[in-house]
Amino acid sequence: MLNSETVVGVCGAGAMGAGIAQVAAQAGHRVIVLDQDEAALGRGRDGIAQGLAGQVKRGKLTEEESSAIQRRLSWTMDVGALSPCGLVIEAIVENPAVKTKLFQSLEAVTDANAVLATNTSSLSVTEIAKGLARPAHFLGLHFFNPAPVMKLVEVISGAQTDPKIAAESFALMQRWGKLAASARDVPGFIVNRVARPYYSEGWRALEEGAADAATIDFLYRDLAGFRMGPLELGDVIGHDINYTAAKTIFDAYGGKTRFKPSPLQAEHLAKKQLGRKTGRGVYDYAEGAAKPAMRFAETDSPLADDGIVFMQSDGRTAKAVSESTGKPAAVFDFATPAATAIAFAPSSDEARRAAITHAARAGKKAVELADRPGLLVFRTLLQLANAAGDAAADDVASPEAIDLALLNGVNYPFGPLQWANEHSLPRVVAALNAIADATGDAMYRPSSYFVEKAGQA
Repeated sequence: MLNSETVVGVCGAGAMGAGIAQVAAQAGHRVIVLDQDEAALGRGRDGIAQGLAGQVKRGKLTEEESSAIQRRLSWTMDVGALSPCGLVIEAIVENPAVKTKLFQSLEAVTDANAVLATNTSSLSVTEIAKGLARPAHFLGLHFFNPAPVMKLVEVISGAQTDPKIAAESFALMQRWGKLAASARDVPGFIVNRVARPYYSEGWRALEEGAADAATIDFLYRDLAGFRMGPLELGDVIGHDINYTAAKTIFDAYGGKTRFKPSPLQAEHLAKKQLGRKTGRGVYDYAEGAAKPAMRFAETDSPLADDGIVFMQSDGRTAKAVSESTGKPAAVFDFATPAATAIAFAPSSDEARRAAITHAARAGKKAVELADRPGLLVFRTLLQLANAAGDAAADDVASPEAIDLALLNGVNYPFGPLQWANEHSLPRVVAALNAIADATGDAMYRPSSYFVEKAGQA
């Protein structure tokens, strides 16, 4: 049984492995960290020491507590040293054969009741377990980087995972101060599956000329409260990693169009413009490079809104609204009350001038977008909700767990299912159908989850 006396093993002393080791040690466990590289063990030890020193400096820990945590940690290159462990968490290279070989070695040295867990973010837990003698004692515990900071842990049961083991592991993660979310063993689990449209919609907006990159990222931050826009976030993650994750999930679902990778991001990958780590991605990080600037709309001839149709996006273009009403129209993107800008698409110059005037009167900056169905942020939120609805319909996780995962695994400002409910499910369904009709792209058709729920509303 997993309890406070359980000795915890961690395989891999990289950033993720060291972070998990720190979490377990801070929770009071004796922790043994294994790595095949002595230098990696040293870097992991130093990284934890620095992280704890930061907590001491911020008043989160005392010096004595920091020292006690470090005394609970030991470091080894010998897999046999993990024999006392009742739980071993692996955080090594994302290669199923390498992982399976490691777990076979662990089964040979640990007790028959020991729980073995993989921290994989994309590989099948069930497939890794096929090579093991004790698959009932194997599961996924997917931490998010940096593990000492990020609250979410996805708890993934493989096809043969003992439900009691999954329940004990879930409870242990909670005792470690984590927010645990149970997930079925599907490609991407919860977060890496549901979050795909955040990146793909940002790239598609850039491909279609919705606005320039800096303005696109600004609008995600300003209108909806995301911490980073999808393009700048991709630069931080690395487009090799981000694109590969997209393609892996796309392929794993047999080319399901909601997960289609961006061809423009693929071009960046081919040119080795991977983001911050190569000095160039969507943005230029070379010394002296100009800082990207947002583009705000201005007019020398303000116009009152008399005779102009102003409306929040319902999925239709401003041109379509104008044609249906017989009047000039300005369609506004989604925005929270805290937004400092108003983003819009106009059907005509008249509507453009009126929208800019409206923004100025409201004390906000105006951003003109290309007249695309669903605009930018609204379309992305709809697709995130769509992906979340699919996950709920496919029983990947409960609706509550899906929202919990997106709120705490990628720090979204609101859960996608919560947002859809608050926005009104019939409106969500209608807007998605409008975008699908206008684009001719079936990936925007509403999830069966929303169609059913909207019919009951």
